[in-house]
Amino acid sequence: MGLKQAGFHVLGAVDIDPLSMQTYKANHPKVKTWREDIRQLDPFKVAEALGLGEQRLDLLAGCPPCQGFSTMRTRNGRLSVEDPRNDLLLEFQCFVEALRPRVVMLENVPGLLKDQRFEDFRAHLEDIGYVGEPYVLDVSRYGVPQRRKRLLYLAGQGFEVPLAAPLDKQVTVREAIGDLPTSGTSGDTAHDIVEHRSQRVLDLIRRIPKDGGSRTDLPFADQLECHKRCNGFKDVYGRMKWDSVAPTITGGCFNPSKGRFLHPEEDRAITMREAALLQGFPCDYRFPTIANKASVALMIGNALPPPFIQRHAESVIAGLQPNALVRGDVNGVC
Repeated sequence: MGLKQAGFHVLGAVDIDPLSMQTYKANHPKVKTWREDIRQLDPFKVAEALGLGEQRLDLLAGCPPCQGFSTMRTRNGRLSVEDPRNDLLLEFQCFVEALRPRVVMLENVPGLLKDQRFEDFRAHLEDIGYVGEPYVLDVSRYGVPQRRKRLLYLAGQGFEVPLAAPLDKQVTVREAIGDLPTSGTSGDTAHDIVEHRSQRVLDLIRRIPKDGGSRTDLPFADQLECHKRCNGFKDVYGRMKWDSVAPTITGGCFNPSKGRFLHPEEDRAITMREAALLQGFPCDYRFPTIANKASVALMIGNALPPPFIQRHAESVIAGLQPNALVRGDVNGVC
């Protein structure tokens, strides 16, 4: 989405998850897709299927799975987590070697910076002529109404790719979701899913102060027993604040026990439509099935905010122009 909004013509996409690909195809029906294990996908056959021929690819963008590098999995780097998905970074490298795009864009969690595989990946790209540095950036500085730090690596073949300049103003929760109709009455299935909470949890939510309140604002005796025994995770059962950015939207964003995911005023967690808007997706972004809220929330939480990528993709296009080939179009594959 962000690449398209920047002006790229997206040619193809690869993902193994059925729901993610179903949702992707509902919103990008003209993009050639592969719902496959990328380890079994031949990049040369991908190029052939896309009709690249002698045409040079402008951009190859990839987001290898980040769970094995995340701070939650590694306890902020104190643990080493060997997740087999970590090695998929090397599969992305194979696509770079085969397709030799003019620019490579890779996004991931900041924890990837500390992994030797990423160092090896960067060294290999330098060996074949790519120039670039990784940066850890907060997406709230780039038009996303949410705090979220991501690693972004941009590398051009023989030239540096400029990063987008951060914006002067942040987009707030109010600006992102404040105009939505009441949940349950909108006619949008992503906004109307009914919550099922125990009476005790409902009573707890109702007592959380509006507009940024937290469970820690309640008398100790009124808190849940599990919260009394834990001194961390202060955002659990917290409300978002209207005139600030949201916390990081995770796969648990439908559940107030997973973080500060309560609506600023209404006595409920944010809806899937609100979660998508706080990730920066357009209001008409389609979710073909909403029956399994946990799966949809996981997909939204794992997504890369489109405004963040749009702004950096616009910088990629600007960087490509001085190095442009004779042809006048800009094509990208993600």
